[in-house]
Amino acid sequence: MKLSLLFLLLLFTTQVMPQHLVLKGKIADRVTLQGLAYANVRIAGTLSGTSATIDGLYELRLAKGNYKLVVSNIGYISDTIAVKLNSNETLEILLAPVPVHLPEVTVLPGENPAFEILRRTIMAKHDREEKINSYIFRAYTKGIVKTTQDFSSSGTNVSVGIGGGKDTSRLKITGIIENESKGYFKKPNEYKDEIVARKQSANTPSAINIFTGGRLLQNFYTDDIRFLNRPLLSPIADEAVEFYDYLIEDTLAMDKQTVFKIKFEPLRKIDPGFVGTLYIADKTFNLVKLEVGMNNPANPGRIFDKISIIQQFTEFENEIVMPIDYRISVEGNPLGLMKFGFELNTIFYDYQINNKFDSDFFDMTIVKVNPDADKKDSLYWKSTQTIPNTKEELEAYARIDSVESVPKSFWDNLSVLSPTIPLGNNFFISGPLSLYSFNRVEGHSVSFGANAIQQFDKRSNFRLDLSYGFADEKFKGEFAGNYFLGDYRTTNLVLRTFSKLTDLFGESIRYNKLTSTLVNLIGKYDFRDYYYTKGFSAGVWSQVFPVLSLGIGYMNRTDNSASVNTDFSFFNKSKTYNAVQPIYETKINAVTANFQLDFRKFIEDGYFRRKISQGGAFATLSGNFIFSNSDLLKSNLDFQMYRVTLNGYIPTFESARLNFALMGLHSNGKVPFQMMHALPGNISIASQSNTFRTLRTGEVFGDRALVLSIDNDLGDEIFRFLNLELMVEWQMNMSVHFNAAFIETKAESKTIMPSINKYGIGYSLTEFKKPFAEIGFGIGQALFPFRLEFTWKLNYFGNNNFVIGLNAPIL
Repeated sequence: MKLSLLFLLLLFTTQVMPQHLVLKGKIADRVTLQGLAYANVRIAGTLSGTSATIDGLYELRLAKGNYKLVVSNIGYISDTIAVKLNSNETLEILLAPVPVHLPEVTVLPGENPAFEILRRTIMAKHDREEKINSYIFRAYTKGIVKTTQDFSSSGTNVSVGIGGGKDTSRLKITGIIENESKGYFKKPNEYKDEIVARKQSANTPSAINIFTGGRLLQNFYTDDIRFLNRPLLSPIADEAVEFYDYLIEDTLAMDKQTVFKIKFEPLRKIDPGFVGTLYIADKTFNLVKLEVGMNNPANPGRIFDKISIIQQFTEFENEIVMPIDYRISVEGNPLGLMKFGFELNTIFYDYQINNKFDSDFFDMTIVKVNPDADKKDSLYWKSTQTIPNTKEELEAYARIDSVESVPKSFWDNLSVLSPTIPLGNNFFISGPLSLYSFNRVEGHSVSFGANAIQQFDKRSNFRLDLSYGFADEKFKGEFAGNYFLGDYRTTNLVLRTFSKLTDLFGESIRYNKLTSTLVNLIGKYDFRDYYYTKGFSAGVWSQVFPVLSLGIGYMNRTDNSASVNTDFSFFNKSKTYNAVQPIYETKINAVTANFQLDFRKFIEDGYFRRKISQGGAFATLSGNFIFSNSDLLKSNLDFQMYRVTLNGYIPTFESARLNFALMGLHSNGKVPFQMMHALPGNISIASQSNTFRTLRTGEVFGDRALVLSIDNDLGDEIFRFLNLELMVEWQMNMSVHFNAAFIETKAESKTIMPSINKYGIGYSLTEFKKPFAEIGFGIGQALFPFRLEFTWKLNYFGNNNFVIGLNAPIL
């Protein structure tokens, strides 16, 4: 009986698991025996095949049977080889080079003959577009990361050491991702990718392995191609002949057909664009291959020393040309601090052209990782089409797996400049930068935090923060935890308890604690105000529709004023700290509600749904509501607050982009001072994006407001438009900002505003009952993450009518 069951099991698995055999080898020049980089191998009579590696190595996985291989490469005579495959085989293929002379091309008198070829190529492009309504394809993608030092990861975070980036340092493979995907397209612009299988080196989070061939594919048959968030004109775009300069460099042959080799580059040296070589077939004028890079204006900050892109095309049914591979390789060493490289190699096969899709097939998901994608074993990978691993890649897999299998000690993970220290299994504790802080209430304060992320099948996160202030002699603590429900964890249960010192108008302060500590210790200036709060909050947040999320919760908090408890500072001993502003001391019990409307599409990475903007314009509408009631909820105050925010991004022209935020706040009843909204301000000689540069932190506040913030990042487009070549050469960038606000405090809330305390400090109420406005611009360099900003008030003149500030995110 056992033997019979075993026999049936073997018979069943034999039927359901196709027996794929490996046909591999090298495609080489018959004369020199050198491998032919990226030569094409097609299975005659099918839409399947592959491309060779840079060394000419190829690998096909086929069922047992008879096949005809069509092998081709530009500059060589194509060959058709009959293969009878009964077992794994190695087959070396030699192609003979063929010289071809330039045929006559009819051109206008005095015109560069390359332009006539390009015009016909553009016409052929339009013919292709008319033939294609939809298509399906399969793809295999391999990504290679190269650095001088090994990197490690925890959760979705990847860290690599900085330094050691001298030119003598040798790049080595330190990370690998591989995935098999299926892509779908339908006119005019519907895309979808499914990741069928994926694997990666042990130091790479699976959540990063979502770079499918279809998603990253930059099809040069489209007019505008985005690189590094900048639109670049394709060399065969409709306007290309006015933008690029072309030169016929040579003629070659492929499959007994003349192929024009055409060099090209932008006509104006300051315009960002591609530079490289096109290979265009005579008579059909189809794009056969391109080898391109990007010029300096298209390389922001010159962070890349090398950019190489190779893409090949071939004809399928109805003479429709489709891409069969896409390969990009980059290397860089910004400021000599971190030498790195990245390669992405994708092959496309099994095209199905002009399929019909159900009306609901294309939905909000643009990339979907199938549930079993991470469970594919070595047997599966042996049966699917891939790009052969090189010796260096195999050695890298073994080295990385070996390194990751060795337990890391506390000292291995310790970094002096890190805010956290990983202890393994997605567990972190406070790092050196998070252990100490200083303010005028707590004085010297020591902190310890523990954070566990993506626990229990990536459904839970927990955080515990403890601290002690030596000046106020108080212990503080906060615990926060959440649990996700649903296949894609779209419902979030949240619980938080706290007893801590917190910032007054903290949501409007854009500076970190390290900046505050340094300003206090060196300048004896504390730009924050504080108060004590304790209580808890709980709630649930859920994506009820792909575009709509709703939440409801409850909060209980008791707020008390804080005071100055220290006069310490390293310098400016004669100065004294400002008294801490008092608050309205009270207990609040309230029901909260939230919503978010977001029409962006998303990636389903196997665990979570992540919204993605795809480079186009988008806007999100969100809101929250607070209901505090003394009768129903036993709160000390009766009030309601309604806040609605519209955030968005709009591409303006070329690579310029505009970010905007419009916030409206309305309230009823007596709103406690500490729960009002303050216009986000700045400290002296500094500024932050999406803030009012001419206002100070906490300077203007209220319980009714309408606030508009606009930041338009122009990049170098304005300098290019004005033909300022020196500014473009120096990679200088420009931005423009505009802020406006109406804000006031209701009479009811004014009745509970804090009165003058024993230090003689109270709140001088500034209101903008007519809109306040400011405008300015910033200048920076693409490689450095800061810019110098100049801002003018447009009305309400007084202090800070004109300010200069350094906008640095590190602050």
